[in-house]
Formats: sequence, C-alpha cells, structure tokens
Amino acid sequence: MGNENKEAAPLEIDPAADERSAVIEVRGMEYKLILTTKATKEIAKRYGGLENLGTKLMNSKDFELALDEIVWLITLLANQSILIHNLKNKVDKKELLKEDEVELLTTPFELAEYKNAIMASMLKGTKRHIQSEPAKNVEVG
Repeated sequence: MGNENKEAAPLEIDPAADERSAVIEVRGMEYKLILTTKATKEIAKRYGGLENLGTKLMNSKDFELALDEIVWLITLLANQSILIHNLKNKVDKKELLKEDEVELLTTPFELAEYKNAIMASMLKGTKRHIQSEPAKNVEVG
C-alpha cells in the first residue's frame, strides 16, 4: 500500500478546523496539525494533560526520547486532519500517517522545526474566541 493514497489533493476539513491548524511538510506532502478533543484525550493519557506536555518536550534531556515524543505528536496531530477528511469523505479516504513513516521521511533538524508547528496548533486549538457585544446606548443622568 505505500503512498498511493497520498496524492497532492488537499485534505477537505471544515473552515473552523482549518483555522485551528498549523501546516508542516513531510517530503513534499502537506499535513495539517490540529488539536482536537480526541487528540487532547490522547495527550492527557500520555502526559497527564496539555500543561505537562510543554514541560516534557522542553526539558527532555534524552535526545532519543525527545525525538520519539515529537514523532508521536506529529503523527497524532497530523492524523486528526486525515480523520476529519475521512469522516466527511466516505469515498475518498486517505491513509493515516504512521510513526515509522514520519521517522523515515524526516530529519532531526526538521523535527526540531516541527516542534514550533506542534506548539502553534496547540495554541490555536486551545484559544478561546471571546466576542464582546457593543455597548448599548445608556443614558446617564
């Protein structure tokens, strides 16, 4: 099976998810990293919560462990956009990205760059949209 399902056709995800994504490129293919509720639950299982993730990534003294965590996160977050696409496109399903593919198709330098995209997708995913209503005309007097 391999790359036949990974043509250059863009993933179709909804505008709200698109707005919450950060894009990375793995060997010419773009992947949108999206923090979904599903991904948040997986991160919580692995790290005990989003707040512990940043600490784990930034303070990891073991280079191999740090790479493993980044590969896991890239795979998890990139697969969210694929899962959303597959949910909306029952006929044109895309194959999920696998950790070993990320390891084989990236360099450690690229993974270091992707750490920024991971953090950006997490910030976008946890950002709250607060709209204030315009003040009503209130007469004082």
